[in-house]
Amino acid sequence: MNARRSWLAGAGLGAGMTYFLDPDRGAQRRARVRDSLAHAVNLTGRGVGATSRDALHRAYGTAASARSVLRRDRVTDPVLAQRVRAKLGRLVSHPHALEVTASDGTVTLAGPILQREAPHLIRAVRRMRGVCDVVDQLEKHEQAGNVPSLQGGRMPAGDRPDVLQEYWAPTTRVVVGTAGMALAAAGLLRRNAAGTAAALVGLGLVARAAVNVPLNRLTGLGSRRRAVDLQKTITINAPVGEVYAFWSLYENFPRFMSRVLEVTSSERRPRQSHWKVAGPAGAPVEFDAEITRAVPNQMIAWKTLPGSPVGHAGIVRFDPETDGRTRVHIRMSYNPPAGWLGHGVAAAFGADPKHSMDGDLARMKTLIETGHAPHDASRQD
Repeated sequence: MNARRSWLAGAGLGAGMTYFLDPDRGAQRRARVRDSLAHAVNLTGRGVGATSRDALHRAYGTAASARSVLRRDRVTDPVLAQRVRAKLGRLVSHPHALEVTASDGTVTLAGPILQREAPHLIRAVRRMRGVCDVVDQLEKHEQAGNVPSLQGGRMPAGDRPDVLQEYWAPTTRVVVGTAGMALAAAGLLRRNAAGTAAALVGLGLVARAAVNVPLNRLTGLGSRRRAVDLQKTITINAPVGEVYAFWSLYENFPRFMSRVLEVTSSERRPRQSHWKVAGPAGAPVEFDAEITRAVPNQMIAWKTLPGSPVGHAGIVRFDPETDGRTRVHIRMSYNPPAGWLGHGVAAAFGADPKHSMDGDLARMKTLIETGHAPHDASRQD
């Protein structure tokens, strides 16, 4: 057993040295590791600061709540109205559409609201300290329809604990992550099935706290095309019409993308196309995509069709600058195998779409501005 472990350790060390000391790409790989470490240090510093501030604010809030319970002083109407307004963001999806007034402890709620949110709002306001009664003057709507103030918005967080919400506060992440590490360590020490299960649960909690995304996006299960979000902006020294026309031709993509081998348009369905890209270890991967929306000289949106090995969707916007240049902004979501976990592994080796996108956009900028195809593109003209 010791000999086998020594052999595996030696093989791993040799593979690592071969990977990082490669004469052609070793310097680039070592630089990527240094950049990743520096980025991790910066993130850690910002995380420590955010966590300390969050913990301090929570301590102040807990102390203030305790004092308010012990002190039964009368709340003035302006303070009561502001207290209710401060809670609206956690109770309804369109808090700015509502009007709140208070008179002698009676709170009046007015304005448009989605009907499914009204009962919960009234119950929550009635339970608030200092509220004697609630007058319901709300305009309830089954759907947002054509009501301007009910357009957009986001689902309210409600009174759910942090661990049941989509995103966790810094203090919650630290507490859950620490508990997960303790559970994983205890599970590994037991060396049985129950210990293995506990270790897996603990590692899952650590990953959830570290990445701060829901479990479906963390694992890629049930998140369809959205597990990892990416965005990038670049300015090209060319008019918006030229940039849009270049981007609209799928056949141009292999001229500046290093992993796109071939793109063919569908004759029967002009908005659909078939793609062949270089996957892991250079193995070709094929999928179909379609344009979901296109506004000339403004934007193009796309998504992959069902059956694609890696589902993704995105939108690219073209904004003209005053000096004749064009600002290109791309937002993309994709769901790699194993979700965020798979993205993290790929990123460690520089094989994730974020690294590829940075290089591809730089090559596109060079190609449009100079007319010369980059030497490291998939196709040379």
